[in-house]
Amino acid sequence: MIDSGLRDRAGRHVTLRPVDDDNWRAVADVAPRDDQRAHVPALAARYLVLTMRSDVWTSLAVYADETVVGHVMWGVDDDGSRWIGGMVIDATEQDRGIGRAAVRTLADWLAAQDGGHPVRLSYHPDNAPAAALYRSIGFTPTGTVEDDEVVAELRRG
Repeated sequence: MIDSGLRDRAGRHVTLRPVDDDNWRAVADVAPRDDQRAHVPALAARYLVLTMRSDVWTSLAVYADETVVGHVMWGVDDDGSRWIGGMVIDATEQDRGIGRAAVRTLADWLAAQDGGHPVRLSYHPDNAPAAALYRSIGFTPTGTVEDDEVVAELRRG
């Protein structure tokens, strides 16, 4: 479990946990709002398949207290940089600070890994809510675009 002690606006404890035999179905069923489907898949199941078929990504379940409310994944690039990807918070759980807590928790955990490698993520330039969220946490665009997405890096210090 990855736990930074953060809570959502309802006071629920937000943690990141491995996807396992007990929670994978709940994670697979996580679905964003309809207006977000231009930027994320209709179900988190697509990200679970990606992590099963890739050596790069690791999926995590996002919990609020003991309820699965989302998915996020992380990976390590060839240059050692740590990446956050594939975040989906269930439509019924959005606007409660869960996404913010999940990104901060994972970013802090990745930044604490040995080597001091940068923590990065990417988002579509039209995804203004994602850009605002990541900027508010301390991610700044690097000037690089990868697969039509803006690459941003966590500022240190």
